[in-house]
Amino acid sequence: MYAACAICKKEFYAKPSWIRKGWGKYCSKRCQFEGQKNGEIKQCFVCKKEVYRSWKSLEGSESKKYFCGKSCQAIWRNTAARTGPDHPNWKGGESSYKDILMRSRQLKACRKCGIKDKRVLAVHHIDHDRKNNMIGNLAWLCHNCHYLIHHDITERQRFMETLV
Repeated sequence: MYAACAICKKEFYAKPSWIRKGWGKYCSKRCQFEGQKNGEIKQCFVCKKEVYRSWKSLEGSESKKYFCGKSCQAIWRNTAARTGPDHPNWKGGESSYKDILMRSRQLKACRKCGIKDKRVLAVHHIDHDRKNNMIGNLAWLCHNCHYLIHHDITERQRFMETLV
């Protein structure tokens, strides 16, 4: 039995049992793939190239801007529109305390145990005031020592004694 393809309208042979089951709709895998698409064609926000997006990616977009790839998305993210207060990581214009300590001449090692692995170092506010970013109030600690100082009173006292 011959049927017309639902996508390209080309006539093709489909078994009668396929048609009864509702299968004989497409002449090829390519047309079947096209028939199963349920999204929309959108324009890339940067380069204006047309790009297909499924309904799920259309719903999941917070900015409602669509891109043809990661390179166009990176171009958009790095524009002036996403700098300063518009950037998600904006901290109110104040320098981050980690940057302040990095620029200082303090040895980049844990003040308690002496470990020098930069991957495990964190910045500790000695007076526990996160807004006080004076160099004298900041100290390098590894994550383990940082946890101990915040959660163990005796460790905190020992650390405070070493600072004096």
